[in-house]
Amino acid sequence: MWQARFYQALPAIVQEYPKARWIFLTLTVRNCDITQLGDTLTLMNQAWQRLKDRKEFKHVTGWVRTTEVTKGKDGTAHPHFHALLMVPPSMLAGKNYIKHARWVELWQAALRAPYEPNVDVRAVKPRITPTEPQNTVEGTIEALQGAVAETLKYSTKPQDMTDEQGADGWFLELTRQTHKRRFIATGGALKDVLKLDQESDDDLALADGEGTDEGPRLAFDWKTGKRRYMRNSRADQ
Repeated sequence: MWQARFYQALPAIVQEYPKARWIFLTLTVRNCDITQLGDTLTLMNQAWQRLKDRKEFKHVTGWVRTTEVTKGKDGTAHPHFHALLMVPPSMLAGKNYIKHARWVELWQAALRAPYEPNVDVRAVKPRITPTEPQNTVEGTIEALQGAVAETLKYSTKPQDMTDEQGADGWFLELTRQTHKRRFIATGGALKDVLKLDQESDDDLALADGEGTDEGPRLAFDWKTGKRRYMRNSRADQ
């Protein structure tokens, strides 16, 4: 649903901000125990607020930020932010340009962390072909659709939800740690692009494919001896 809303808004956004450039930013923290995920997410959200208050961030025109949590090989949780930033050209090539090393410094300071966190930052570049050597509105929208899909993807990888190895109840603990937490945030000129506070019947139909759902369904059964739900792949649809 969120991707569909953003896709619908893209032509108007590109038309209103024709000179805007876009940055895809990933901000990470060290892995934490799954039982500490809630506290870690709280610290990350606080750090994001501090990051927004830095002078370097003041030039960001608008942003969309999502939270993703993946499972480490050792069973820890790896929470991180994906953010799509709409910025003026000067942030990519000009007086307001922020180098990767500076993004690391900013995020580390915002986290108040004793270590340098991993940060990935890259410009969203429209596809240029021999027949279309110049950036076009269509090319910009096409490039942004890929960035939007990456930003607004699943908050947890499907394989982390269906991992049958071990009896630690990782996914159930994940749901407890993230209960009532919003994993999507917006700001600036993009504050209302996803209409986070609105959810009409039309939106639900859009999200569910006009009421039809041909996607797979995963089955879980309650195991009394283990006192938790476990995947029942034979009952998948």
